[in-house]
Amino acid sequence: MAYSIRNTLLGLVGLAVLSVTPAAALAPTREPIHLDAQSFELDYGNNVVVYHKVKISQGAMSVASDQARATGLDFENSHWVFQGNVRIAMDQGEMTSDEADVTFVKKLVATALVTGKPASFVQNNAISGKPVKGHANTIDYNIAKGVVRFSSNAWLSDGQTEIRGEMLKYNVLEKKMVGEAADQSSQRVHITITPPPASGKP
Repeated sequence: MAYSIRNTLLGLVGLAVLSVTPAAALAPTREPIHLDAQSFELDYGNNVVVYHKVKISQGAMSVASDQARATGLDFENSHWVFQGNVRIAMDQGEMTSDEADVTFVKKLVATALVTGKPASFVQNNAISGKPVKGHANTIDYNIAKGVVRFSSNAWLSDGQTEIRGEMLKYNVLEKKMVGEAADQSSQRVHITITPPPASGKP
């Protein structure tokens, strides 16, 4: 059973979910990758490098943290773990967390797994002018499949509509968000809609 959220929440989901689409966020791009760090230690024997106060940027996307540990000395096929004050900036929005697990394949971002207590995000809403906010203990974005998964205490709000659930999934390609019963750990999906304030006009 799935709770499809397509009508009332279309404004929240369509814009929202950070406008997290392959074209607008961590999108595949052929732009150069830039890395800036305060310091680093390189272990050739184990093919591991540790960066301190690091920032990696590619196009509109960037990832910054207090420390990053990478396997693979280039971005052709590498795995990165960012820790401490992690901030992922994307088109008109950002995500913040305690830790992020990012993979690069053929010099492109392939997946981003963001964890925290909680991991949070904010995205500007181009239509309403109000930010869309959300958080979850884990936010998992599979760019290849076009699926964003918010796990453990997931919450989304556009200032008027709030969605809560143990897990929420958004399919970028199908433009559909669902809260499946099997993912809720016996919990239920909760939706709160707050009417706009009265205009005061008769």
